[in-house]
Amino acid sequence: MNCELPTLRDERVVLRPLRGADADRLAALVGDPQVARWWGSRPDDFDHHRAGFESDAAGSEAFAIEVDGGLAGWLGVYEEEEPDYHHAGLDIFLDPALHGAGHGSRALRLAARWLTRERGHHRLIIDPAAANERAIAVYASLGFRPVGIMRSYERGRDGEWHDALLMDLLADELR
Repeated sequence: MNCELPTLRDERVVLRPLRGADADRLAALVGDPQVARWWGSRPDDFDHHRAGFESDAAGSEAFAIEVDGGLAGWLGVYEEEEPDYHHAGLDIFLDPALHGAGHGSRALRLAARWLTRERGHHRLIIDPAAANERAIAVYASLGFRPVGIMRSYERGRDGEWHDALLMDLLADELR
């Protein structure tokens, strides 16, 4: 990404640029079984995840999600800037203690509005695990639509390859 991330907010959620100091808390969240289930093959490798979040902070590639002033999760942003393929991608995880309260969809909506209105993207993508029905339902509630299954897309913590669902959203479809 070639821009400095802004701070975005609504009445309940704040997205702010990730800081290196966030890395320990985020690495601990990735180790939570409810997050680790969907987060790759190394859920227990705290140092690996901490280094990844420190790198995200240095490269301005992710937002910290804050709820009630506390660090509640991570929202990654990817931008394809090639003019003929211009689009952006999102990824997210949230503290499981906050699941079901609408914070994740609020955070995604804030980022989607910024990416479409300020960064000029006409299309957004997200790629949850095909078995992650809860995430898929949240993304669909925002207007994301299934595009297709990406077979054997990501190695899970069980060491096996798992499918993901590619979903996309056109700017005027955001709810």
